[in-house]
Amino acid sequence: MDEMEEELKCPVCGSFFREPIILPCSHNICLACARNILVQTPDAESPQSSRASGSGVSDYDYLDLDKMSLYSEADSGYGSYGGFASAPTTPCQKSPNGVRVFPPAVPPPPSQHHLLQHPGSLPPIPRNSCITCPQCHRSLILDDRGLRGFPKNRVLEGVVDRYQQSKAAALKCQLCEKSPKEATVMCEQCDVFYCEPCRMRCHPPRGPLAKHRLVPPAQGRISRRTSPRKISTCTEHELENLSMYCVQCKMPVCYQCLEEGKHSTHEVKALGAMWKLHKGQLSQALNILSDRATEAKEFLVQLRNMVQHIQPADAPGRPSVMSGWGTLKENGVEFEACLVAQCDALIDALNRRKAQLLSRVNKEHEHKLKVVRDQIAHCTVKLRQTTGLMEYCLEVIKENDPSGFLQISDALIRRVHMTESQWGKGTLTPRMTSDFDLTLDSGPLLQTIHQLDFVQMKVPAAPMLQLEECCTQNNSATLSWKQPPLSTIAVDGYILELDDGNGGQFREVYVGKETICTVDGLHFNSTYMSRVKAFNGSGVSQYSKTLVMQTSETGLPPCDIKTIATVAWFTFDPASAHPDIVFSNENFTVSCNSYDDRVVMGNTGFSRGVHYWEMSVDRYDNHPDPAFGVARGDVLKDVMLGKDDKAWAMYVDNNRSWFMHNNSHTNRSDGGIGKGATVGVLLDFTRGILLFLINDEQQGPIAFEGMEGLFYPAISLNRNVQVTLHTGLPIPEFYTPSDPDPPGSVC
Repeated sequence: MDEMEEELKCPVCGSFFREPIILPCSHNICLACARNILVQTPDAESPQSSRASGSGVSDYDYLDLDKMSLYSEADSGYGSYGGFASAPTTPCQKSPNGVRVFPPAVPPPPSQHHLLQHPGSLPPIPRNSCITCPQCHRSLILDDRGLRGFPKNRVLEGVVDRYQQSKAAALKCQLCEKSPKEATVMCEQCDVFYCEPCRMRCHPPRGPLAKHRLVPPAQGRISRRTSPRKISTCTEHELENLSMYCVQCKMPVCYQCLEEGKHSTHEVKALGAMWKLHKGQLSQALNILSDRATEAKEFLVQLRNMVQHIQPADAPGRPSVMSGWGTLKENGVEFEACLVAQCDALIDALNRRKAQLLSRVNKEHEHKLKVVRDQIAHCTVKLRQTTGLMEYCLEVIKENDPSGFLQISDALIRRVHMTESQWGKGTLTPRMTSDFDLTLDSGPLLQTIHQLDFVQMKVPAAPMLQLEECCTQNNSATLSWKQPPLSTIAVDGYILELDDGNGGQFREVYVGKETICTVDGLHFNSTYMSRVKAFNGSGVSQYSKTLVMQTSETGLPPCDIKTIATVAWFTFDPASAHPDIVFSNENFTVSCNSYDDRVVMGNTGFSRGVHYWEMSVDRYDNHPDPAFGVARGDVLKDVMLGKDDKAWAMYVDNNRSWFMHNNSHTNRSDGGIGKGATVGVLLDFTRGILLFLINDEQQGPIAFEGMEGLFYPAISLNRNVQVTLHTGLPIPEFYTPSDPDPPGSVC
């Protein structure tokens, strides 16, 4: 029963509920506390609808009311309108359970906080008052009935009374004037607890009182609990009893509500039938939750047993290895000293490693304990909450008031289902095993110690390049090498060196144990020299023979060569593209998921030579303006190509085109694109220019000059465009690098 206590306390005052009312969000609050947290709103904010009353708000209406919420999720308390005399901005207070509450908007009644008089004796609720639920922070504008529009939760009030009675040490006499004595009997007809002196004085066993039935106090408490309650009345029509249940609004209603009110067109069912149905649903959900609670208890026992099994590990024993060193019959004392020093260094290294391994074992032990204890704490809290909810629900099921039960049954069923789902798959599974997953692998070390011997170390021989496996593709080069045949000298690794492609100095591009390496990012149409050497503990070998490599090939046969152009094959690069870009056709075709322009680049960069590629328009809807061009590697990906200083582009629609760099638009030209059009891009580093073509004809003049550095093919597009990339193409026939101005140029 102790776990249920939090369910019976008001979220505002932190005390047991007194005269609780049900808010439309299914949460409960004391009537006096509700009056204390009222906030007056401006007249302009008041809705012109009567649906804001407490009893007439359905789940669907509440969504609209939530839009008028005065509460900000970024804040931790209640917001109020400032600048009004009726609702001044004042510091908030905190209730015992941490909920922030503003002072009442009107003077509180002279009686105590909870001991309210009849609602008719309270000061009137200010017009346009608003109340915010302290648990879910949803706000509601009150109607003319004020707080009387909210139904009272008689079931919760009865559960609180029974809980408080069960916690009392003993039932006291109700007629003792000063210090009440312990009651000995209870009269069922008078409904009063008597001590023995008061019974003899006030309830003698003669006359009319002789027929009264006196029972023990405990039995009297039970009879009080099972006594019939008065029939509930409608909050809308106080003279009518609640007799039906509105299925759409999920609330008890009276006959007059069905004849005149908003429920006249709604589906209704008998109150008793719905009472039995909801009790069955709550009981069924409670059975499932009870099974989860039982599993949780067993799981906690399992976790506690794991804590007992996880004990501090003993220090791993050092292997007993007999290293029988024979007597070294050497004349050099220095050699012996060197040998002793090397062995001592090995022992010191082993001791240091032992300390590190012990530290790891201790950390693993602490980690396991922390994980299991944290899981125990988490499950204990969750189990306590679940048990409290179960006990509260069991008490609610005992109620005999159908309408009162149905007022809260839906919310309780949802809470039980939600709590049961929190004990889902994986919650009752240990996050850590009690076994230590650490095994000391001392076998290789023992084998190494047994194999410890003197060797004759020499510098390795120069490696041999395997010409049949060396090749170039685009701007990448792959080299392979091996040690000479019959070489038995150990090699620790290799060093591969390349020059800069212009006959300059060599630089290291790879150091490691592998015998094959691919170097990317080289210049196109360039000649590189490469060499490799080996090394071990004794030193570095001689270099291998030098290999000369060409990074690209010409696009035409030698007899037809008119222009020295490099031919490169590449695709669009998913790694560097914006996330909204959609790839297909082995990354040759791209489209976009966004209405905004997104950038995608090619996976190959250019810094030398003459390069040409095309993009065909597969889809073109609603006249967008995609941009084609080149860009640096750090270009912005979420704006049109050419908006920043990292891209040089031509953007084009169905009628005209513009060149753009650093958000500067130049050289408007007639002629656009459509479905099936082809856009070509020509980048010439020999002249440092960039120009564009549409359907094999140059579009406008030379777009940009002074092109130097590393550039990547790029395009920006939105969801209305789809293009396919075509690479490995020769340059157009009309263009030669020696021409001062290519045909079709416009000054």
